[in-house]
Amino acid sequence: MAEPLRQERVSVLIWFHEGLDYFLKPDQQGHQPIRRIVDCRTSVKDLIESCGIPHPEVDLILVVKRRVDFTFRIEIDCITDVYPFSAQRASSGLQTRGVRSFVADGHLGKLVRDLRLLGIDVEYRNDVDDRDLLTIMQREKRALLTRDRPLLMHRVVEDGFFPRSQKPIEQTVETIRRFALAEALGPFTRCLRCNGVLNRTEKEAVISELEPLTRLYYDDFTKCPSCGQTYWRGSHIEKLETRVADILARVTGPEA
Repeated sequence: MAEPLRQERVSVLIWFHEGLDYFLKPDQQGHQPIRRIVDCRTSVKDLIESCGIPHPEVDLILVVKRRVDFTFRIEIDCITDVYPFSAQRASSGLQTRGVRSFVADGHLGKLVRDLRLLGIDVEYRNDVDDRDLLTIMQREKRALLTRDRPLLMHRVVEDGFFPRSQKPIEQTVETIRRFALAEALGPFTRCLRCNGVLNRTEKEAVISELEPLTRLYYDDFTKCPSCGQTYWRGSHIEKLETRVADILARVTGPEA
């Protein structure tokens, strides 16, 4: 008996769960599932991204309730469920757990400042192009932070995140929650200018850099070994401490 012909094109109904519908077109939001007719040689990764969802945002894929990876090819008509990263969900192997270092694109400078203020390792230069960002990401094994959806979809990106909010403090909270960074925070330990780790330094070692009133009223200093920036608990510190407290309160509070 001759074998049945394999379907060349298949019909897939896709459900995007737990907020992934954020990336869908406005006329698709609230109208799931989405139907796609695709070539059976199409990978499920390409299928998902054809709907507008960057692959670093996806942490679990179920095809007919069976867990699959990004390379899986759908060869029959079926229902597919797609879920985002969740720190509470067991790893599916699609996304890396425990990411602690990042590179951010040039439009996220205020987010970078907040993350560095909290002690998070974030590489950032506002004058680099996309190719440079991807090179840094790969060479230093960093996760990419960007609101450039096509960039996040680039095939070489393994770990990354698209902050939903356009407000820096909300972007910071989103990033901390996405990568479960709460236990890794160390406020005032990193240089806001260059990302270097600050070292305590004797007053005598930096006294020539200080203004007269700073010499008189302050005795505790830290210095960045990378760029030479010196820090002390000046009048600006209260504002920064308030911002840190606000971020931490939001992180530990209920998610919106």
